[in-house]
Amino acid sequence: MRIKNFSLNSDDQVINKIAWEVLRAFHIDIVDDYADFDEFKIFNDVKGDKVSTRLVVKNSKTTKIFSASEIVNPAERFGAEVHRLIKKNLYRILTGDLKLNGVPYGIMHGVRPTKIIHRWLRNNFAKTSRGVIDRDKIARRLRADYLVSYEKALLLTEVALRQLPILNSGDEKSISVYVGIPFCVTRCLYCSFPSNVLPNDEKVAEFMEILTRDIDAAAEEIKHYGFKVQNIYIGGGTPTSLPINFFNELLEKVSNAFYNEGVEEFTVECGRADTIDDAKIDAMRKFHVNRVCVNPQTMQDKTLEKIGREHTAAQVVTAFGKLRKAGDWKINMDLILGLPGENFNDVIDSLDKILKLEPDDVTLHALALKRGSKLQTQIADEISTLEDFDLPSDEEVRNIADTAEKILRKKNYQPYYLYRQGYISGGIENIGYCKRGAECIYNVKIMDERQIILGVGAAASTKVPDNKNLRLQSSFHAKDLTTYLRDIDKYIDNREKVLAEVYQPIEIPAVDEVPAQIDSPENKPSEKIFKPDIEDIVDIIDIATDS
Repeated sequence: MRIKNFSLNSDDQVINKIAWEVLRAFHIDIVDDYADFDEFKIFNDVKGDKVSTRLVVKNSKTTKIFSASEIVNPAERFGAEVHRLIKKNLYRILTGDLKLNGVPYGIMHGVRPTKIIHRWLRNNFAKTSRGVIDRDKIARRLRADYLVSYEKALLLTEVALRQLPILNSGDEKSISVYVGIPFCVTRCLYCSFPSNVLPNDEKVAEFMEILTRDIDAAAEEIKHYGFKVQNIYIGGGTPTSLPINFFNELLEKVSNAFYNEGVEEFTVECGRADTIDDAKIDAMRKFHVNRVCVNPQTMQDKTLEKIGREHTAAQVVTAFGKLRKAGDWKINMDLILGLPGENFNDVIDSLDKILKLEPDDVTLHALALKRGSKLQTQIADEISTLEDFDLPSDEEVRNIADTAEKILRKKNYQPYYLYRQGYISGGIENIGYCKRGAECIYNVKIMDERQIILGVGAAASTKVPDNKNLRLQSSFHAKDLTTYLRDIDKYIDNREKVLAEVYQPIEIPAVDEVPAQIDSPENKPSEKIFKPDIEDIVDIIDIATDS
């Protein structure tokens, strides 16, 4: 739908945001030329426990007024209920009165939809007197409260319940550690992550020096508060894009700081096939890595070239084979649905090719046109249009996702984690399927936001759930590499403050001996290349400040 003028009777940023979430889901755009309506006005009103919404639309021939209202659920937080019902009222008007086709997730626009179900379960919703969970009751409430389609309601319920054993593992002192490596060998067309094309060795060495300070501070925080590391995840970027000497050093530092016999999962994102070689595989084996990600995104060479991957499908097969032969680790593979120029047959062919490799875990991402990606920038700058990139329609993406799900289930892969993004193709989800026992613990924990995620490295986030006060405390490292390198002390301090708001330090008994460290590689490149004296440090700070 195309409209010329939009107005909303509220200056509240949240209400403005949620109204546009609904409009974007229906691809309602503001235009200067031909439009379905010249005026599109939304009025919301809250009286007592009743939330009412009125939509006024005008064109050259007529003016129409539509309305919807609903009563808040007294068991829910009032403010959140008002926002939900504003979205629900508007959605009902658009689908009922204006006859627009509904979208799969209705008014559920958050990144982590399964959190809603987990909250319901903690409040004993849908639990019988015998402790049995009524799946149908959960699905019915998803459809009633959020207007989710029948299929997506069942999928969300299945995923949320499958996650429960993982979410219940560990205790309040069990944490995950995320290490962000902001480098990649090239930048893909669709990528919006804060990654940098791999710089020269001197710059990488500088990053490693700062990262070491970040790691050491995090290790002290873990000791200070008596945390137990359950999962380690090295992501990015593409960590394996680092030259072998730096990659070896990275794993050594992370292992010495965070690894112990209680760690259940140690993941490294290998990402691109052209960054995986025998030396890096050996390094991962040496430092206890037990889960790796090989993410081709597609197995079509024409698409790999178009999106800037600079490797072939054959290289993916070779890299996977080396990893499978070298270690008893879980291997995840990613595909993206909706890539430029790809149709139904292309994606199903890619899925067939990776399933022949028998990965433990397959994640299906739907392409999201995110700010910061080359694709979105070119569209926004009107250099190109969506049609120029030959992107599949929402209907085709949904059809691909439905078919892929059937294929994966037939091969005994079951859905176990799910999240959503804005501007996502088909209005669907990103979803992980795995074989029994191959679930990625870190993915489930980070999506539910009830375990501490200690963020280390560029663009890393630290999230500390305060379960007593029902809130989430967060701190964020800079996405910009220069800022991260310059202001590391500030980010370490922010992380410590967030932890101190929720946890009390423990008393650490004195020890007579320092525990032995894992054997270090002979060559520590960051110390060899970048070991400045105080004058050098001053010069670097000045340069960073000037830039």
